[in-house]
Amino acid sequence: MKPFLLIIYMLLSTAAISQNTFRAVIRDDKTNLTLAGATATIPDLKIGASADSGGLLTIKNIPNGKYRIQLSFIGYISTEKTFTFPLKESAPLNLSLEPNGGELAEVVVQSTRTNQNLRDIPTRIEVLPLEELDEKGTMKPGDIKMLLGESTGIAVQATSAVSGSASFRIQGLDSRYTQLLKDGMPLYQGFSGGLSILQISPLDLKQVEFIKGSASTLYGGGAIAGLVNLISKTPENEPELTFLLNGTTAKGTDASGYYAQKWKHIGTTIFGAYNYNGAYDPSGQGFSAIPQTTRYTFNPKIFLYMDEHNSGWFGVNSTYENRYGGDMQVLEGNSDPIHQYFERNRSYRVSTQLSFTHKFVSNSSLNVKSTVGYFDRNLSMPGFVFAGHELSSFSEVNYVNHAERSDWVAGANLITDNFTTTNPANKYNYSLTTVGAFAQNTFKAYKWFSLESGLRADYNTPAPNGKPDGVFLLPRVNGLFKISEHFTSRVGGGLGYKMPTLFNDESEQDGYQNIAPLNIGAVKAERSAGANADITFRGALGDAFISLNQLFFYTHVSDPLVLQNTSFINAPGYLTSKGAETNIKLSMDELSFYVGYTYIDAKQHFNQQIFTQPLTAKNRISFDATYEIEGQLRAGIESFYTGQQLLSDGTIGQGYITFGALIQKMWKHLDVFINCENITDRRQSRWQNINSGSISNPVFREIYAPLDGVVVNAGLRIKVLKKP
Repeated sequence: MKPFLLIIYMLLSTAAISQNTFRAVIRDDKTNLTLAGATATIPDLKIGASADSGGLLTIKNIPNGKYRIQLSFIGYISTEKTFTFPLKESAPLNLSLEPNGGELAEVVVQSTRTNQNLRDIPTRIEVLPLEELDEKGTMKPGDIKMLLGESTGIAVQATSAVSGSASFRIQGLDSRYTQLLKDGMPLYQGFSGGLSILQISPLDLKQVEFIKGSASTLYGGGAIAGLVNLISKTPENEPELTFLLNGTTAKGTDASGYYAQKWKHIGTTIFGAYNYNGAYDPSGQGFSAIPQTTRYTFNPKIFLYMDEHNSGWFGVNSTYENRYGGDMQVLEGNSDPIHQYFERNRSYRVSTQLSFTHKFVSNSSLNVKSTVGYFDRNLSMPGFVFAGHELSSFSEVNYVNHAERSDWVAGANLITDNFTTTNPANKYNYSLTTVGAFAQNTFKAYKWFSLESGLRADYNTPAPNGKPDGVFLLPRVNGLFKISEHFTSRVGGGLGYKMPTLFNDESEQDGYQNIAPLNIGAVKAERSAGANADITFRGALGDAFISLNQLFFYTHVSDPLVLQNTSFINAPGYLTSKGAETNIKLSMDELSFYVGYTYIDAKQHFNQQIFTQPLTAKNRISFDATYEIEGQLRAGIESFYTGQQLLSDGTIGQGYITFGALIQKMWKHLDVFINCENITDRRQSRWQNINSGSISNPVFREIYAPLDGVVVNAGLRIKVLKKP
């Protein structure tokens, strides 16, 4: 009997010894905060556990051997780790999870110059991260028109029915009220802004930052409606070499390459692209919805890492484009006495960028940046040629200091803009110089409240009418309220101004044929006051993570420039734009949903009468559903509704809905994608003829809806050298 009992005892002891315990503390990999409620499961054993209030989880009764343990938490990217039991250490392991979809990720923004985390900045800034730019780049690799047009509060407005030229508007205000920056430098101002969004590829961008509402304190006049800052990719520790090839059913072809590498003291990025589109007319009305276009882009940069205190970079951006639209018979080389109409835009732009940073021993730095740009454009039509070139520059020096409770930025900049008309000779020549000084402070008053205030003073020559000294003072203030773990709110406002210019949407639509010269000293500068407020909720909703943001905005523009007959004058009154934006994102593991709504009520208050702003839809809705297995598969559908719009002739442009779909398969060194836009073929040319004149002398209607119809594109991304 005793030997039998001894055997039973030994078997039970062995079984007990082979049962192991897994203990780990789960944290946010950015903030290092513990994640109460995070889960760990062992699929092979079908056992698991949830973390307690301190982030500690415990799984018992694990046999000896090697097992996969899956870690997950709402709003975070699930991960999988393999452990061999028994573990060498008995102490709890420290494991981390990465926030899902950038909702809580460490997003560092550059537009405010402080390079702080997005969550800690009182200014309301929206960010498109690299992951979303990668998706948009497969949909439209040639330009950023789609990237901007699918954002809430931003609308892309066609300025030609046959040349494909377009501008973008923020919250219902003309494109001239928005600054477009690249790496914090205004490369696309004045004359050079006319074709800007059509000539910028998203493929060498790592982030896009939007500030809606008056932002003139940050970068000077022009940002009445807001600013868009395009942040370029920089070299990282691992080299990258990527090629993209794309073709479309609308006769388009895109080929681009991007290379980046970083060594000890030097680094480089090189981006080059070739974009071609044949003339395309899906309506059969005889005019190009997409013009014949050839474009070459080459953007090299050199980065220097001299030591731990000094770094900088120098870059060149160059683009040549030939855009040829109009009568399809003319474009095909078969013009005759009846078929003669065309619009040709030949343009060349080159700009240099220089940035240098010196970091002091303390938490402070001195930053210098400068850009010089040259833009040459020739616009020709039957019997008319408009041509000119612009030489512009921007230079800035600023000092940044970070303290425990207060951050300071102070600096000065110089902006020059010189335009020369070569045809008609010297007709629109002008020269404008702006000297500015600014200071900005972010004060962390309490754990739950931060205040950001700033003041800019600009001196302009020549001075506009009504401002003989040419000086504008621009204050700005923003507050951040961290109401609770899940709720935050931002409230702010400021003043802005825009120096008189004839380069705007109306001039582009006219083709500069019937525009009189503008005397800056005889016209008042446009001035604005704006305010916005939002509230954001982020948190769990059942098994999902939800992010909800509600924004309200108001902008008032005094002395707006309007085209009367052939001259730009200050309107007798003011403009207002008020409304709301709603953004909702729901994430559930690999599945995410996005809904955006924009309401804009833009009015013209002229001669004590109130008119609705033309070409501004009051209601816009966007929807997106995406299924993504990181690094393996992405599939999505999207839909956009644009409501009715008042047109300049008093008629109403009808509302419309478009649909799109994308599928992308990713391997280690290759991505394959296919995308379809406007599946239901919503085209303005389906419900009206865009030409109300004759074939020889067309008179085009205002374009408020797509013209290109259904477009399918497919392509490859070849990742020769890939970041891990």
